[in-house]
Amino acid sequence: MAHRLGFHSKALFFTISMLVLAACSDRPWNNPYPPADDGKNILYQAFSERPKHLDPVRSYSSNEYSFLGQIVEPPLHYHYLDRPYRLAALTAKQVPVPDYYDQQDQLLPADARLEDIAYSVYEIVIQPGIQYQPHPAFARDEQGELRYQNLTEADLTDKWKLSDFSHSGSRELVAADYVYQIKRLAHPRLDSPIYSIMSEYIVGLTDYAKELKQVDSKLTPEQDEGRHKPWLDLTKYPLQGVQIVDRYRYRIRIKGKYPQFLYWLAMPFFAPTPPEVDRFYAQPGMKQRNISMDWYPVGTGAYMLSENNPNLRMVMVKNPNFRGMAYPARIGSGKVSPELLVDAGKPMPFIDKVVYSLEKETIPYWSKFLQGYYDLSGISSDSFDQAVQFNVSGEVNLTDAMQKKGIRLLTEVQSSTMYMGFNMIDPVVGGDSERARLLRRAISIAIDYEEFIRIFRNGRGLVAQSLLPPGIIGFQEGEQGMNPYIFDWVNGKPRRKSVDQARQLLAQAGYPQGRDAKTGQPLVIYLDIAAGGPDDKAMLDWFRKQFARLDLQLSVRNTDYNRFQEKMRKGNAQLFMWGWNADYPDPENFMFLLYGPNSRVKHAGENAANYSNPEFDVLFDQMKNMDNGPERIAVINRMLEIIRADAPWIWGYHPKQYVLHHSWYGNAVSNLFAHNTLMYKRIDARVREQKRRQWNQPVIWPIFAVVLLLVLSLVPGFVAYRRKEHRSQRHALNSSDNQTGKHS
Repeated sequence: MAHRLGFHSKALFFTISMLVLAACSDRPWNNPYPPADDGKNILYQAFSERPKHLDPVRSYSSNEYSFLGQIVEPPLHYHYLDRPYRLAALTAKQVPVPDYYDQQDQLLPADARLEDIAYSVYEIVIQPGIQYQPHPAFARDEQGELRYQNLTEADLTDKWKLSDFSHSGSRELVAADYVYQIKRLAHPRLDSPIYSIMSEYIVGLTDYAKELKQVDSKLTPEQDEGRHKPWLDLTKYPLQGVQIVDRYRYRIRIKGKYPQFLYWLAMPFFAPTPPEVDRFYAQPGMKQRNISMDWYPVGTGAYMLSENNPNLRMVMVKNPNFRGMAYPARIGSGKVSPELLVDAGKPMPFIDKVVYSLEKETIPYWSKFLQGYYDLSGISSDSFDQAVQFNVSGEVNLTDAMQKKGIRLLTEVQSSTMYMGFNMIDPVVGGDSERARLLRRAISIAIDYEEFIRIFRNGRGLVAQSLLPPGIIGFQEGEQGMNPYIFDWVNGKPRRKSVDQARQLLAQAGYPQGRDAKTGQPLVIYLDIAAGGPDDKAMLDWFRKQFARLDLQLSVRNTDYNRFQEKMRKGNAQLFMWGWNADYPDPENFMFLLYGPNSRVKHAGENAANYSNPEFDVLFDQMKNMDNGPERIAVINRMLEIIRADAPWIWGYHPKQYVLHHSWYGNAVSNLFAHNTLMYKRIDARVREQKRRQWNQPVIWPIFAVVLLLVLSLVPGFVAYRRKEHRSQRHALNSSDNQTGKHS
């Protein structure tokens, strides 16, 4: 009994102590962050998978760019607020204007004929005084020599992350750093994903890659370092098409005229790499410790990566050497909310630290967002109805629960297209015969992508009228932008043609009621796809029903992605599903998906449909090098007419991006092409702390109930204990009386 009382007493003491602590602190008990960070100017976000590459010459993924874009700086970037999207100078003094030269290397006028232009030369002038982030590669000893450039395995015994190096340094950004990075595109050990396309344009890049490969093959591993190859010093090998003019100027020589090259100058591929950083990471033992450019990129951007633990969290902190760019004051023709201009002219960045936590599951991510522990969030299918509702006119609004929390919604149609493609070398659905063309149009009408978006995308998408999404030059709204082969213009908006009209086209194609008129055999269409989840099964069943409306049979050939890729390379698919995300806001980046010389089967290109139309190809060659203006728009319109008539794709839809953010998250605007957007954001940490406390008040009444139960459970024991004590006292008294009587 005494033991039982002791246990209950301890439990009661612990419970009361918790109540006392709760009364003494109003900090939410479920706060996942350390108390030292309360009220700090920190942005909290989540990531679901580790970035594979953070080396700017290899990185080519949006989840990688969310980190890399804040750290490294190419010469150009996209204006944060201007719409349509506009290139602006970042580290460069201005956006370069190319000079044109003929085959004799004679300078041509700016309006020279396309066929006369043999080369375009871009001279980039960078701003002086820009400093790199602190980094061990720049650290120097008392004699002025680089401190960490001749390390051995013994020197790295206690080095397992970048912060283990006790010294760091910095230096000024120079033109040679940009040239060095362009050379790295051809590095034989790096496999840059844009080498192939850049080798078509940058003069001498193909030969340079061959030269580096030969040099690298002769570099033998150092005897005392196992199989580690020595550093390949690119400064020793000049590249014909890239020239250092002086400390702050460099030139890039391009074959012919390629206006889209400016867009590449806004991507991390063309950010600078200092040779001493490349040499630092190339030392033996570094890669085995994940001390590499892929883990710790080096740049001049607003932030630097201070912690890279992709199994838990990643942390970026403000670069102390950042030059402090001013928040934009000028806006373009697009409408901008006045609250987005409050910080105009103020030095950036506004946020001191960014903490990314790993969240593999959507439910805990969503819960923490609602509790205020993440500052912004996407919307998964599971939480869509909780966050968003549609009114009678189809407009999207936040639910009352979201509005009460002050949560706001950003929506924008992405510069992407999701489509179903016909294999144009397939004997049934492919080719340029009228029979095949009518069959493709009939199927395109029958697949109701409006319904698809409602069911499988929660309304998050725009039905495509061609391959061009909004925001891309050549995209048109209204009746002028409608695909007349699939839609009719009714009551001020496009309406999909009826299934009866599709059946008529099918009959004209020689397949009345879904059967071949010559053989009487039912027409079977084969869809090749790499799918596997339960949502995919529902989607594939939906597609079967769409084909069934035309009495066509859809046979799904489901396989793994590698096998699917192999079938696409060999042209063995008949109908397939795919998508494309724009690299830059230009129609060339979409139109090349149907350019004949870019065929997947013949040329291993991105034309997965293997579409070929001589007129379209000629117009593409003309359009891609034209300057924007009415003449280019006219060419684009003709190209759209051709592919709408030929129907090599079922045009599908353009995804719509939905992003939620809390009221304390400022300067929130969607920018689909800029990578360095974090420096523009602002956090009101004071408001966030208030809301966290308000939304996460501990529910204490169950503890009081536990205390009461503990007290009640102690009462019987206490009463029994008192009875036992009373009986013991009586027994003692009786014994005492008896003993007294005997003595008497």
